[in-house]
Amino acid sequence: MSDVTVRTGFSLRRLVALVRKESLQVVRDPSAILIAFALPVVLLFLFAYAVSLDVRGVRLGVVLESDAAEAQSLAAAFGATRYFEVVPARDRREVVPKLIASEIRGFVVIPQDFERRLRTRIGSEPLVQVVTDGSQPNTANFVAGYAEGVVVNWLAGRGIGNAAGFLPVRFDPRFWFNPEIESRRFLIPGAVAIIMTMIGTLLTALVVAREWERGTMEAVMSTPAGILEILLGKLLPYFFLGIVATLGCAVISIELFDVPLRGSWPALVLLSCTFLVPALGQGLLISTLARNQFVAAQIALLSGFLPAMLLSGFIFEIDSMPVIIRAITHIVAARYFVSSLQTVFLSGDVWSVFLPNMLAMLAIGAVFLGITARKSRKSLDT
Repeated sequence: MSDVTVRTGFSLRRLVALVRKESLQVVRDPSAILIAFALPVVLLFLFAYAVSLDVRGVRLGVVLESDAAEAQSLAAAFGATRYFEVVPARDRREVVPKLIASEIRGFVVIPQDFERRLRTRIGSEPLVQVVTDGSQPNTANFVAGYAEGVVVNWLAGRGIGNAAGFLPVRFDPRFWFNPEIESRRFLIPGAVAIIMTMIGTLLTALVVAREWERGTMEAVMSTPAGILEILLGKLLPYFFLGIVATLGCAVISIELFDVPLRGSWPALVLLSCTFLVPALGQGLLISTLARNQFVAAQIALLSGFLPAMLLSGFIFEIDSMPVIIRAITHIVAARYFVSSLQTVFLSGDVWSVFLPNMLAMLAIGAVFLGITARKSRKSLDT
């Protein structure tokens, strides 16, 4: 059988041989299987249960200074919500030490003249006082917001209206894409992107670096195979491993964590394929530069996992970052993958979002692969 070649000397037969050789190496290497299949599952469970922005069961002190029926009814409303675990008290001096010791995250004071304030209905005099622990700003804001919501709902239930001005206005909020307001719904798609960033980078960085250490990479470089054939032969097996791992994470997210997939599976697969280009390209570049497993692993974590975790919008909103940091996020491929996954899971197939993100990921991947090809070509000349 003769080689199928083009003018550049590209050989399909050599490429198939290289892919077959790399696939056999993957099958015989337990570490690659663990990285591709076991590690994503472990990390996904950790992200699902350890990272949460939901406030539920927060210990809240309720100081009931009034014995009026209305005051007792409002105190009972705080105890009936799933967001708070009420610590009752009769005097604020009982709860202040608990707040200082972080035993509670805040307290609500229902004053002694609560019935009079309720009767007068004037907006200049607050009905209750809410005090929160400012050492954790996010939790403090959530506690204050939920406490205000309890008061507003209690007033509305009694036909009084809005708590701020006692206006006869009814609000019916509607939340798109995540009506249950569960942080897990948008955190898990982002977690899949973070996991695949680390897995994709580690897969190629460690395995190829191991070949440099053993001397087998030099043997491959000395063959008639061109740089393009060698790069594709290295990337394709791990590309398919990455796709399988991504789909496995998606199935776990849908079936075990009840994350809806409102988009289509083909769109999800296409987005995953696009993202693996910069992820695997970055790992291949790292292994080309480091050529040592330990160093490659450290560089992969520092250059892959940390930027993806901090600069992708997974937890911290990009719009709230300083201008310089926001500019840096544009070269982080995970930024575009997080946005795309959250869209395909929670919104649907929104191609006006997908296409720019895919182009950005392909551009970043092209830079990584171009630098890798240049460095590899130089190493062949030495």
